[in-house]
Amino acid sequence: MPQLILASTSRYRRELLKKLEVPFTCAAPNVDELPLPGETPRQLVLRLAQAKAQALAHDYPRHLIIGSDQVCVLDGKITGKPHTEENARAQLRQASGHIVTFYTGLALYNSASGHIQTECEPFDVHFRRLTDEEIARYVQKEQPLNCAGSFMSEGLGITLFEKLDGRDPNTLIGLPLIALCKMLRHEALNPLLS
Repeated sequence: MPQLILASTSRYRRELLKKLEVPFTCAAPNVDELPLPGETPRQLVLRLAQAKAQALAHDYPRHLIIGSDQVCVLDGKITGKPHTEENARAQLRQASGHIVTFYTGLALYNSASGHIQTECEPFDVHFRRLTDEEIARYVQKEQPLNCAGSFMSEGLGITLFEKLDGRDPNTLIGLPLIALCKMLRHEALNPLLS
């Protein structure tokens, strides 16, 4: 059975993949994540997920390599990580009362056969109307400065929403496990039977 590699240094993706109870190794893919001119969010995450998975093929020639990338889209524009409290508060004010869509690209690359599977999972977050006081308090308490959209749904961020729409709640955190399990089964790796 080929070994599994997660082409990511994200602790969130690592924790999600642990749920499947399949041994894996993490490695940094070192891929330029700048969007190409005219590229849609869906095209961007699919391209980057595939590039991340394939970037490690030389170092892992007989492996199943998982690549993933995610963007947050608000009012038709990609919203990045805020990095500062001021930016986080501004992002949350903009999201208040709106729907934010996350696009998560997933790729599974078999470096021995050259076979690649890709999928893009959308996930909609419906924000309730937030007061400035709620936003300030949330940012102060949870410090979501390295999270696209300025929130962590797995933590106190859940208090910011009216509802969540998507096939797999893991997608919102950065790794669509339902889609990944299907891809793994296509490569004869069933987490339930391994």
